[in-house]
Amino acid sequence: MSLDADVRVDRGAFSLDVAVTAADGELVVVLGPNGAGKSTLLGALAGLVPTAGRISIGDEVVLDDDAGIDLPPEDRPVGVVFQDGRLFPHLTLLDNIAFGLRSRGARKAAARATAHGWLERIGLPDRAADRPAALSGGQAQLVALARALATEPRLLLLDEPLSALDAQVRPTVRADLRRHLESFAGSRLLVTHDPVEALVLADRLVMMEAGRVSQVGTPDDIRQRPRSAYAASVVGLNLWRGTGTGGRLALDSGGELVTASPVPDGPALAVVAPAAVALHRTRPEGSPRNVVEGVVVGIEHRGEAVRVQLDGPVPLLAEVTAAAVADLHLVAGETVWASVKASEITTMPA
Repeated sequence: MSLDADVRVDRGAFSLDVAVTAADGELVVVLGPNGAGKSTLLGALAGLVPTAGRISIGDEVVLDDDAGIDLPPEDRPVGVVFQDGRLFPHLTLLDNIAFGLRSRGARKAAARATAHGWLERIGLPDRAADRPAALSGGQAQLVALARALATEPRLLLLDEPLSALDAQVRPTVRADLRRHLESFAGSRLLVTHDPVEALVLADRLVMMEAGRVSQVGTPDDIRQRPRSAYAASVVGLNLWRGTGTGGRLALDSGGELVTASPVPDGPALAVVAPAAVALHRTRPEGSPRNVVEGVVVGIEHRGEAVRVQLDGPVPLLAEVTAAAVADLHLVAGETVWASVKASEITTMPA
């Protein structure tokens, strides 16, 4: 692994305790809700916050408590792209990209020649003399990326690089970002709270919650076997924890699920796709073996599909058609019944 880190950061009531690895050529995306500690993790790796533990990048140890090693940011083979780009407003685009090289001792002519090459690669060859204020948000982030890559770091850190962009330009910049990252030979760590960004870009996902890693895996791993309610919500699934016995799962939140296949004895998880949840105005009769009552707390239109969030003894997410929403007269605050067939429930050990 090019990056092998086990770091701890204490900031008053918040603590970070995370181990993370990344191979050369791998894009690891750290995904988590606001306040999970994602940016703190990047700060620790870059040497920007006081950190305990051990960090090695390639064959170089940049932090080791036991050995008394703690290299300053400028001596670490790390490039950083911040959320807001942080380009120097008084410098031209050419000199912004050349800055890192100059600060590491490169001659002015050589640094500028490399910077010119990067302006060509990001599609801005005629903007060398412009200042950052003349750029769009997407262009500024590409220049920030070029500035970070120009120094040829072993590790590239990206802190929510698309979050400040307008929704209309985000897909285009995301595609540009992925294209440029694929040409980078080192390891890459990108943090985000955007599930779409994470699932589209990641070779491997690291799920963070409350300063800890809650799950690690490929996007397909997380889709198929989410290990927390947050992970399930990211991939658009319902997940419940409980205790299994035979074909039944006693939920930690109260209530019980009946499944068609045996449930692992002991702590277990149940996963249900929102499309497998049917909604009714009155309690349904017939085949469904799992029926619960809930209150509509959210309705989100997604093209022809509509996501309906229910709160109750078994909080869940249903995906129905717009016609069903109209027929059922679904509005926030209404009480409805939800049913799930036993055959639609997937269970696994917790």
